[in-house]
Amino acid sequence: MANSYKNTMNLPQTDFPMRGNLPQNEPKRLDFWNDIDIYRKVLEKNKDGKPFVLHDGPPYANGPIHIGHAFNKILKDFVVKSHAQRGYFTPYIPGWDCHGQPIEHMVETTLGTEKFRETPQPEIRRLCREWAEKYVGIQREGFKRLGVNGDWEHPYLTYVPNFEAGNVEIFKKMYLDGAIYRGRKPIHWCSHCHTALAEAEIEYGDEVSPAIFVRFEMTTIPAGLEAWEGKLDVAIWTTTPWTLPADDAVILHPDADYVAVEHDGRAYIMAEALVEKLMAKFGWDDAKVVEGWSATGTELCGNKYKQPIFADQGEEGVFIYADYVTMEDGTGVVHTAPGHGVDDYLAGMKFNVPVVMPVDDDGHFYVGEGMGFGGPFSGMEVNEANPVIIEWLRERGTLIMHEDINHSYPHCWRCHEPVIFRATSQWFVSMEDTKLRENALKAIENDVQWIPAWASNRIGSMVADRPDWCISRQRSWGVPIPVFTCGKCGETVATEATFDAVIDLFYREGADSWFTKRPAEYLPADTCCAHCGAGVEDLEPEKDILDVWWESGVSHQSVLKHRADEGLTWPADMYLEGSDQHRGWFQSSLLTSVGAYGMPPYKSVMHCGFTVDENGEKMSKSKGNGVDPAEVMDKFGADVLRLWVSSVDYAHDVSISDNILKQVSDAYRKFRNSLRFVLGNLADFDDSKAVASWDELEPVDKYMMAKTYALVQTMEKAYDEYKYNVVYRECYDFVNELSSVYLDITKDRLYSEAPDSPRRRAAQTVLMNVLEVLVRVFAPILSFTCDEVWEHYPEAMRNAEDRPASVQLAGWPERSDFFPALPEDNGAADRAVFEIAMEARDAVTKSLEDARTAKQVNKSQEACVTVTVPADKLETLASLGMPVFEELFIVSGVEFVAGDEFACEVKAAEGDKCPRCWNYRTLGGNANHADVCERCGDALDAIGFEA
Repeated sequence: MANSYKNTMNLPQTDFPMRGNLPQNEPKRLDFWNDIDIYRKVLEKNKDGKPFVLHDGPPYANGPIHIGHAFNKILKDFVVKSHAQRGYFTPYIPGWDCHGQPIEHMVETTLGTEKFRETPQPEIRRLCREWAEKYVGIQREGFKRLGVNGDWEHPYLTYVPNFEAGNVEIFKKMYLDGAIYRGRKPIHWCSHCHTALAEAEIEYGDEVSPAIFVRFEMTTIPAGLEAWEGKLDVAIWTTTPWTLPADDAVILHPDADYVAVEHDGRAYIMAEALVEKLMAKFGWDDAKVVEGWSATGTELCGNKYKQPIFADQGEEGVFIYADYVTMEDGTGVVHTAPGHGVDDYLAGMKFNVPVVMPVDDDGHFYVGEGMGFGGPFSGMEVNEANPVIIEWLRERGTLIMHEDINHSYPHCWRCHEPVIFRATSQWFVSMEDTKLRENALKAIENDVQWIPAWASNRIGSMVADRPDWCISRQRSWGVPIPVFTCGKCGETVATEATFDAVIDLFYREGADSWFTKRPAEYLPADTCCAHCGAGVEDLEPEKDILDVWWESGVSHQSVLKHRADEGLTWPADMYLEGSDQHRGWFQSSLLTSVGAYGMPPYKSVMHCGFTVDENGEKMSKSKGNGVDPAEVMDKFGADVLRLWVSSVDYAHDVSISDNILKQVSDAYRKFRNSLRFVLGNLADFDDSKAVASWDELEPVDKYMMAKTYALVQTMEKAYDEYKYNVVYRECYDFVNELSSVYLDITKDRLYSEAPDSPRRRAAQTVLMNVLEVLVRVFAPILSFTCDEVWEHYPEAMRNAEDRPASVQLAGWPERSDFFPALPEDNGAADRAVFEIAMEARDAVTKSLEDARTAKQVNKSQEACVTVTVPADKLETLASLGMPVFEELFIVSGVEFVAGDEFACEVKAAEGDKCPRCWNYRTLGGNANHADVCERCGDALDAIGFEA
């Protein structure tokens, strides 16, 4: 008989599979989204909504996507989809950074250096474009596989004419305003890549460098040291011996006291604060300070010494001072080559110290004698020259000491080779001439929301301390500096008319035309040099190209403004990239926007950390600890990767590994199985079968409805605050309680009641509300799975004519969507009462576990419980009725007694076990079905069952 009763139960029925098989099924859903054009459909649905524009920071089009790309793009998708789900109009135009040295380097590697140098520039640019196009396609497919929505067929690319013209529009505005100038000053120079580098293109790593102490012989004698004429030196320290051929000054601290130290018949000028430390380091046990003499750096200014390399040719250096000299290392006297360092350059400028540059583009000394050449080190590569220079100094008796030190040193971010500082003629954006620094700092402070808030200090300090921005590069693949040089006098020719002509040219033919056309073919015929009057035929186009950070930085012009007809807004609502972009794209975008328009290009900026392995270590090929997103999706599916992104605190570095993903996969299964159980119990449900009023719900139903609406409110706040780990945690906790409490205790009602029983329909009504909320609020995270659930709704509901094709078109669950209607307090009072009942449940659950362990009972239905309830709560609980607690505790009988605190006594249930529902009840209450409990008999009557 028991087997026949099984067929009378309302067991779950759904074609939603337990196993997601995400690697196989997600691509099919992508095809479906593509077929219905989900991106356009979402925009169409929200066309009258408030715009929210996240402007995509362009990844570099070189190589397939890595896990950092996936982390970044999924976060952006969370932002866009969570706004779209709530009715915002959210155009999202993905972009790629397609110009620059890495692509040019790959083309050079493919061709070989010799053939590359022989290849005409237009051909190099064509090959670079093909390389970029290839990887734009590869990366685009990788991003789409992640489930990221966007206008993938119309991305922005930095090499297209429209974008290239935008570069010139911003350059024109800032140049004519006086913010851009050409100057000769030291910049980071990569000898390997043959180009200048901005600070944002520098990475720091440890290097072992030779540190040397050297004596420079004085040619002037400070007052008070006349007795030491011919025997007086200044002691200096440097970690770059190769810069000594360019030495033309030493820098002291203006307020520090300097003394002369006597050793081996000579006197050495050094900082008084460092004497004891240096004597110990040098092993000068017999050294002593010359009595009666000291002077400050300011007082010593103007004294002179023999240039350390070219003294035989009469070259001298001069004493100057600057505040940045420290008393931590060295001698308190800094050897200075203004052509090889920004600080030295700025200090030298104040004292009219000339800039000497003896090093060529390849990092070799020019061949020749005297200042500006390599002298005895002519033709040598600078780092190879270091040991030769040290030995040369030793032979001449001017080397005091040599030691090797390990210190942080700048490297090129592309080739990862150490860089040098080298004074060259470059184009710069001034941070001061038009108050760009001041205005940018005001914008950071007043006009932008930084997420997290402390990020404003990070970018603020970078802008406050940065030098003028070097925007010129000596490469082929990029947008040219849009100015001209007079072939007769060498003056720069750049006017509003020439800029407009170039803008028009680039819109029509792109930047390639700069390298194939003569200026006379596109400039106004009356263009001439304002200095010498030479005509347009004598003008030469600038050979340098723009820094790629400038290019991506002007995307606010080339995308947000140029594509305003697609719904994009300027400024954008948000920029989102990695934390390193505070010195990169966030900053270049800020400076070009504030420089051109006086305001930032974004209303908010959100940053994410880097992806690291489970031990917190940076990923690298050499360590073998990298995680390939394609492999993750092939093994776990994109939704598991998306769930991982939602689970972490993105503002900091985040760990990922196979073990971590397995844990996330377990959480995913929890979500999936709970949703499957809900679907299975709604197979015979539709809106017409829902209960009509709040009062028709059981107390536990009201509790779950109140919790469900509270989840909606929590989710909205979390999405508003971009706290996706809160979204994950709250949803996980909700589903956990749904599964372990509500689904567990209503299982009897759902399975055993008559199909149309008001109590069963009440539980189904709650589950339908829960389902409608979960799939809508979690769709921005589990986009594939929530859409799959949407597709497996109860048949009557999924076949409705007005039903959206995707949950992404269903919108956000509003209060008015709940059925039955929520009471005025959103169920808060009912929830508060039932939370007391949940306290009692905790006590009962523990006692039942103890009873099972003691083998007093096997299943909870075999038990009756006597629950001790605090006296002040007894009346409240008793008012709910004992059947409520029989269901809540899943027992066959409940009795309450007053006491001091919650406690529970378990005893065996009375009555007989119903063969249909397995509860212990009095059997025979229904005359037609005497072998089952009355409730089951009534259910059997309702379905017309005959034994």
